[in-house]
Amino acid sequence: MFELKPYRKNDYDLTYNPFKELETFERSFFNDPFFNNFFTRGSLASFRTDIIDKNDSYLLEAELPGFDKKDISLNISGDTLTIEAEHRDEHKEKTKKDGYMHIERYSGHYSRSFDVSEIDTDNIKAKYENGILTLTLPKKEPTVPEARRLEIE
Repeated sequence: MFELKPYRKNDYDLTYNPFKELETFERSFFNDPFFNNFFTRGSLASFRTDIIDKNDSYLLEAELPGFDKKDISLNISGDTLTIEAEHRDEHKEKTKKDGYMHIERYSGHYSRSFDVSEIDTDNIKAKYENGILTLTLPKKEPTVPEARRLEIE
């Protein structure tokens, strides 16, 4: 029986990363609501998905709120389906004090990969509506090994 599961390269990364610690400190120090809502609890590295078995196909629903359809890409390489989404936001604010202009940029990249070895990849259908990416992944028809008779020499 085939089970569609997310593919993750580094579920348990035990290496120390001082830059991640510095980034966490910076976010908590500046207390920016954009970061607190959008980037917390590892949501930047991955996004939530629901996978439903519909007997003849799977229905994959991925939550990608705030993205435009053009920011999302779906790629199949071998038996791996990769969903990627890139978010860029720029906030400009002019102040009168000494002619300074305040500009902040936010950028994030989501990526998830799934094993599609048992999926008919030629007939996958994708739809993006109201922040939800919906993929219909039809299952491959089970193949019955061909029986044949061998001649004795």
